[in-house]
Amino acid sequence: MNLTVTDLERVQAKLDGDYRIELVNGDIVVMSPSGYESDEVAFEFGAQLRNWIKPRQLGRVTGAGAGFILPNSDTRAPDVSFVWAERLRRSPRGFAELAPDLMVEVRSPSDSLVALRTKIDRFLEHGTLVGILIHPEQRWLEVRRLGQEPIQLKDGDILTLPDLFPDWQLPIAELWSPVF
Repeated sequence: MNLTVTDLERVQAKLDGDYRIELVNGDIVVMSPSGYESDEVAFEFGAQLRNWIKPRQLGRVTGAGAGFILPNSDTRAPDVSFVWAERLRRSPRGFAELAPDLMVEVRSPSDSLVALRTKIDRFLEHGTLVGILIHPEQRWLEVRRLGQEPIQLKDGDILTLPDLFPDWQLPIAELWSPVF
């Protein structure tokens, strides 16, 4: 069965927003809620990025609720995404019909690393410039770009993305959930 974005919207309306769902290869995929730690890490990454992006008015940073209709009609929602202002002047009411410039996936306990890497790679194939996979439990992240070997960073390292955000820096250790 090959479903469309319209079918996805109908199913989503019936579920009343209680579930995150995506359209992948014409099939609807129901996403389980993420774990607490993974959501906290995604929120921290998004907050760090947004706090740097917003005063510079460079673009839009969103969380896991923002869906993107990719050129192949898949409708996916990364945990964190960024789109340059000139590519998305106004926030769409529905899904954005483009690939974000940056997308981030944070591994939760129920996620497969293979599936997350595949999801990131599909975004890269459809125009995303940088995909980041974060593994909170093992305290590392992986920077992925189309046609390049992934770069893994861990505590003590600093994430920089000079091709997207000159001068932005994120110490990896700042991503992890604090122990009080």
